[in-house]
Amino acid sequence: MTHSSLRLLHLTDTHLFADAGSRLRGVETHRTLSLVLEHALQGAHGADAMLVTGDLAQDESAGAYANFRAMLGACGLPVWCLPGNHDAPGFMTEVLADSPFQVGGALDSEAWSVLLLNSHVAGEHGGRLAETELQWLRAALAQRESRHVLLAIHHHVLPLGSLWLDELSLGNAADLLAIIDQAPQVRAVLAGHVHQASELERRGVRYLTTPSTCFQFLPGVDTFAIDRRPPGFRRLTLQPDGRIETEVVWIAEP
Repeated sequence: MTHSSLRLLHLTDTHLFADAGSRLRGVETHRTLSLVLEHALQGAHGADAMLVTGDLAQDESAGAYANFRAMLGACGLPVWCLPGNHDAPGFMTEVLADSPFQVGGALDSEAWSVLLLNSHVAGEHGGRLAETELQWLRAALAQRESRHVLLAIHHHVLPLGSLWLDELSLGNAADLLAIIDQAPQVRAVLAGHVHQASELERRGVRYLTTPSTCFQFLPGVDTFAIDRRPPGFRRLTLQPDGRIETEVVWIAEP
């Protein structure tokens, strides 16, 4: 990646099955992902990479990741992934083991680094960063003091005012925030999990979440409810001076 700016497509919570015709809450997730990809890749916007922040699969099957690989591998872009609570990390890393995919780790451009964090906890819907993950993050940030940094994670870090969702957020968010507070090069934290768009700011750092490629959760409610908003994704342009230009795009289904 040699562009002065870094252009990303953020997709999240694809919830694919081994059977491409399967539905989740009445939604054929394979079809809605196809619609999102078609819209995201058309026109003159362009992108340098796709970033997918977890819940790639719903049924934790190797077949679901094979479908993901087939769909996104055909897009002609690097695809950076990390696991969510519905994922099977073993199958995920096995099926997405080679180019154009990368699961976890760090990606560096001229001015930016994107660090992919693993908040998956087996058998839990909420998330947590293991101590080894926190140690890796500290070391990665120390090596990138001269770069702007975007952190990507599945579970949201700051509360969004939705009781049931906030109970399933990043369980040790305070540990992550303490690291971010000591790393002035961190510009933003990008998450999935909540099936809704949001943007908050804390101490100069932006905290963004992005709609799911299938269906959305109703924001601002204490108990589970489905929103009527359609599938969506986010575009980001990471400028060399540290600014982030971003927009959420909603897909009107035919």
